[in-house]
Amino acid sequence: MSPRDTIAAIATAAGAAGVGIVRLSGPGCRAIGATLLGRPPEPRYAHYLRFRDADRSLIDDGLLIFFPGPQSYTGEDVLELQGHGSPVLLGQLLRRCLALGARPARPGEFTERAFLEGRLDLAQAEAVADLISAGSEAAARAARRSLEGEFSRRVDATLEGLTALRVWIEAALDFPDEEIDFLAVPELGQRLQAVANDLAKLRADAERGKRLVDGLHVVIAGAPNVGKSSLLNALAGEERAIVTDIAGTTRDLLRENVRLDGVALTLVDTAGLRESAEPVEREGIRRAHGELAKADLVLAVLDDSRPGLPMPEIDVAAPVLWLHNKADLTGQPPHAEDRADGRHLWLSVQTGEGLDALRAALRSAAGVGEGGEGGFSARARHLDALARTAAALERAAAQLYRGAGELAAEELRQAQDALGEITGRVDADALLGRIFGDFCIGK
Repeated sequence: MSPRDTIAAIATAAGAAGVGIVRLSGPGCRAIGATLLGRPPEPRYAHYLRFRDADRSLIDDGLLIFFPGPQSYTGEDVLELQGHGSPVLLGQLLRRCLALGARPARPGEFTERAFLEGRLDLAQAEAVADLISAGSEAAARAARRSLEGEFSRRVDATLEGLTALRVWIEAALDFPDEEIDFLAVPELGQRLQAVANDLAKLRADAERGKRLVDGLHVVIAGAPNVGKSSLLNALAGEERAIVTDIAGTTRDLLRENVRLDGVALTLVDTAGLRESAEPVEREGIRRAHGELAKADLVLAVLDDSRPGLPMPEIDVAAPVLWLHNKADLTGQPPHAEDRADGRHLWLSVQTGEGLDALRAALRSAAGVGEGGEGGFSARARHLDALARTAAALERAAAQLYRGAGELAAEELRQAQDALGEITGRVDADALLGRIFGDFCIGK
């Protein structure tokens, strides 16, 4: 018997009014509803009843609602029992349902069933979990747009472009005697570039969506005594780091999770970057470099009052925001400049001048306010799939340039497979188990 041939049930307590819910999905829901109600339940009708155990003893009173498939969340028959939010009463009601043939649901099983029944694709299914765990209004809006299919539509449009390219190339290979070399016509290269451009935009938007879901990992770096720890305290809103005039006070990583206008940030204060013979400080500097390699954004703090102080060497893939601290000592008004090495902000942590501009920059880096209403939530596996798609597409372009049509077609197939993983267009049981295993009980 397949797991989907059985009934999944789970009890959850929710609601400000203390409402408790037992939800069941699968064939047999109608029969369990009829047993509890004493007659077949009407579809989508709230039946008031007294829930009774097998010996007719009273468990609770509440509502019974039956949703016949496929017009339900899972696409199967769904039965919802609403009672009081007492864990004891919910436990009794759940045990009654299990005695009538249901079984406990696995984490994420309701959403997994919705995917298997075609009610949601994988990206939409993951958006359910993102919506539940959203830590800000921006993250909730992005998750809602993914749930409504915005991300999936973008993926499908790019997938359609890849498919059209592959059809073109394979058709040209099937008719090699044609007078026109269809692999060399300019239009093929133009369409290949158009798909690459669409994919690049999709990747950028997905990276922004992942930052909205996961928050931003921000590493504060710079030479000793430039104000790194003071900056952490200012952004955290309390004194979390020790601040002294003694160079090398911070010797280990100090992490602080903060929420900035709804944006989740992990701020990491690091040891001052300099040459040191002191073993403990040297280890702190080594850890600082390790943390920089994992950053989504680096705040490189400079001392504007010491213009002769060398700028720290920060060689990272992440964007770097250069902060000229102590600008109040030099008379520099808070302002911003875009330079070849990134954006520079002048501020004073001591007076607070320029901190609002920094907070705005952090919100922007986290994806808030970008992408308009088209933003969507995304996850690390989505970015991995998009990166593999882009790599395969780049290899396909190289093979076409060499005139190797068969190899180009194979690379496009790999690009299609990688992109299809996002919405579940490929068969990957292990992938499904990993995705839905991270869901909470009841979804």
